[in-house]
Order: sequence, then C-alpha cells, then structure tokens
Amino acid sequence: MKRILILGGTTEARQLAGKLVARADLEVTLSLAGRTERPVAQGVPIRTGGFGGADGLAAYLRETYIDLLVDATHPYAAQISANAAAAAHGAGVPIVALRRRGWEPAEGDRWTLVDGVTSAVTALGSARRRVFLALGRQEVAAFEAAPQHHYLIRSVDPVEPRLAVPDATYLLARGPFREADERALLLQHRIDVVVSKNSGGEATYAKIAAARALGIEVVMIRRPALPDVPSAETVEALAAMVDHFLVSHFPGPAAERGV
Repeated sequence: MKRILILGGTTEARQLAGKLVARADLEVTLSLAGRTERPVAQGVPIRTGGFGGADGLAAYLRETYIDLLVDATHPYAAQISANAAAAAHGAGVPIVALRRRGWEPAEGDRWTLVDGVTSAVTALGSARRRVFLALGRQEVAAFEAAPQHHYLIRSVDPVEPRLAVPDATYLLARGPFREADERALLLQHRIDVVVSKNSGGEATYAKIAAARALGIEVVMIRRPALPDVPSAETVEALAAMVDHFLVSHFPGPAAERGV
C-alpha cells in the first residue's frame, strides 16, 4: 500500500481522491483546511485543520510515511502551496500539483486587472457603485475601506462578522452556477461591477460570461505566483501523473497491470 496525501478544498481534489481511493494498492487521505463550515461530502478519509506551516507538514509526511504529496488546493492558496513545496523538499517526499488553467478575456469582456484585494478596492473608485463581491469570505473585509458602495456578497458560509458598511446584501450559495441564473442575479441587484478572482475552471465561470453579456465591468484579481513543481491542469492529467509516479518509483503489481 502506497500512501498519498491530497491537500484539497477544491472540486478537483475531491474528484482525484475519488479516482485514487478505488485502487487497492493506495491509501488516500484528503486534507481540508477547515475554513468551510459545511464541506461537501468527500467520500474518502479526511484530515481537517492546518499542519503548523511547512515544518509541521514535513513532520506529518515523515510520521505517516507519505509516499506522494498532491497539492490540489485553490489557485489562490499561495501560502499553502509554498508550504507544501517546502515540506515535500524537507521530508524528501515527491510532490505533484494541480494548476488549473486560468480564464482568458474574450471579446466583449471589460476586465480591470489588479494584483490583490486592496488594489481591487481602489479600482472601484470613489463614486458610489453597486458591487458584486464574488470572493471568499476571508477577503471581503477589505472592502470596509470603501463604505460608499452597495455590496452584494455571496459566500458558501455566512460572513461573520458582517461588514461595517451601511449597505450590503448577503447571499449563501455554493456553485456551480448557471449563466442564466447569474445574469438574472446581476440584473436583479442592478450590479455595476463584479469583483472576482481568476479561479479558472467551469464551476464559477458563469458570472464572468453573464457580466460579458450584460456589458458589466469585472475587476479581476490576478493569480499569485506559485511554486514550480511538477503539475497538470486537469484531474485526468494529474491522475496520469500519479500513475506514472507509482510505476516509475514502485515497480511491481501496479506496473504489471500496466497502470
């Protein structure tokens, strides 16, 4: 049995775990940071909570005899990815990563590119606007610095405490979202501008397509730099990388099956 630890929190992490857990030669654990109060059922053994930085993760990798570390965290979980790369190096454990392809602007998009949440706040300007914050609940507090705007805030879990702004509406919802529904949402709340991360993938792209169709500006937060480790853009490609690693590093039954 070879032990694989997947750092998750994304749909792809759950899908990859589902592919790997069916194999009799693998013992798969999926690690979640614990930031989501009601995570989707994962179907594999779960570890919840942090490790205590790179050193803590390295110790965990050694103590539990992990054979392969898979970083399938969110594209904006830069610190976790940095810790994962450092921990893998320190513990002498191979690492592979999911690097989901980012969205590219299409004809009709009105993107304003910024480097972070603070820059996104500034990009909204001083005049009052109706803003859809399509961000994680950890990031929205920064917009208290611009209380003149009306904010529509959508999150999986409640934003607590709520923003110290006079005009905000809160929605609880979990993707994937349909473009028609996103268009209706933007029209219903008379949104002038959408603030989004460039998360990539299909689950949350509908708001970008809806904004394009309605001619609404999108303040798009660029992705952070991530460690340079072996990576793949899709679950299928990442699963193939895992198979290749197992065959090349642990020849035996898996290799004989042609896995």
